[in-house]
Amino acid sequence: MRALIVEDSVLLRAGVARLLEDEGITVVGEAEDAQSFLRQWETHHPDISIVDVRMPPTHTDEGIRASVELRTHHPDAKILVLSQYVEERYAKELLADGRGGVGYLLKERIADVGEFIDAVQRVADGGTALDPEVVAQLFARRRNPIDDLTARESDVLSLMAQGFTNRAIADQLSVGNATVEKHTSSIFSKLGLEQTATDHRRVIAVLAWLEQA
Repeated sequence: MRALIVEDSVLLRAGVARLLEDEGITVVGEAEDAQSFLRQWETHHPDISIVDVRMPPTHTDEGIRASVELRTHHPDAKILVLSQYVEERYAKELLADGRGGVGYLLKERIADVGEFIDAVQRVADGGTALDPEVVAQLFARRRNPIDDLTARESDVLSLMAQGFTNRAIADQLSVGNATVEKHTSSIFSKLGLEQTATDHRRVIAVLAWLEQA
C-alpha cells in the first residue's frame, strides 16, 4: 500500500509515517498544506491519503475542503481525515457523495496502532471508518427514521458506521452472520434504501443517519 500524509505538524507527520512504515506501508509523499496535498496526489496517486482537517493558512477547514475537491475530480481517491475534535459537519461533508473509501478519525485514535492501521486498511480497500466518538454523539441526537430502528439494529448501524463488515459486526455482537444480514436488510428497508446496481447502500445508510443529527 502507498500512502500520502497531509499534516502541518512535523512531529505528528513523522510519527504517522513511522507507524505506517512499520506496518509495511510505503509513504510516497508528505504535505503540510492543501495545495501541496493536491499537487502531490496528482504526482503519486497514492492508495490512501491521511489528511488533517485544519491546515495553513487559516487552520480551519482547508484539509477537508481539499479532500472534498479531490474526490469531486477523482472519485476513486481514498481519504482518511484526522481531526483533533469531533466536528460532525466535516464527517457529513466527507460522506456526502455516498461512496466508500473515506474515513474520519480523532487524532487520539492513532495511539491505538492496531485500530489506526485497521482504519487505514479499510479505507484503502474502499470501505469506511468513522470514529466511535462521532458515532456516539450523533446517535445521542438522532431523529426519525432512525428512531424506528430497534436497539439491536442501532447497534448494527453504529458498527456499520465505523466501517465494520457484516462478519466483523457478527463477531463484535457475538451473533451469526445471517442475523447481521437480517438486521442490515431491515435497516435498509426502514431507511427506504432500495438495492441498485450503483448505490453503496452501507455508506448511504450512514449518511442518512448523519443527516438526522
